[in-house]
Amino acid sequence: MLEPPQAQVIDTNLLGDHMTDRCLRLLAVAALLSIGACGGSDVTGVADSNNNGGSTPPASPSFAGDVNSIFVAKGCTSGSCHGGGQGGMTLSGSASADYAAIVNVPATADPSFLRVKPDDAQNSYLVMKIEGRAGSRMPKGGSPLSDLEITTIRNWIDSGAPQN
Repeated sequence: MLEPPQAQVIDTNLLGDHMTDRCLRLLAVAALLSIGACGGSDVTGVADSNNNGGSTPPASPSFAGDVNSIFVAKGCTSGSCHGGGQGGMTLSGSASADYAAIVNVPATADPSFLRVKPDDAQNSYLVMKIEGRAGSRMPKGGSPLSDLEITTIRNWIDSGAPQN
């Protein structure tokens, strides 16, 4: 994640009131732009049932609490992504609907793979897409998922992809 620039100290005694106001407005705009450039949708920690603060991926993540929350936080459910049916499927942010859309469902781009194949993250099309092993890496146009997020999704699939 990009770090916002450090604030600069301005000696306002050297500037007139007009210049001081203008500099402060420009600094405020620059700070807002630098925060917006960070994307704002990165998940910095994944909630897990182990209550370890999200610093390590949960060994047995839940779909609703861990996996689907990654989809929502990364913008996958937005209208410009799968929320609008892009990529041949729709994600709504509803855990039950999103689960039904991805588990044991053939991938639109390559029906020889399931989007999520329970107990087999390596051969699940979702994992192939987020790792960049099938076509363009998801999320398209966004920052890649962190290792923590990918491992959380892999652990959920390898745990049988339970609907929990």
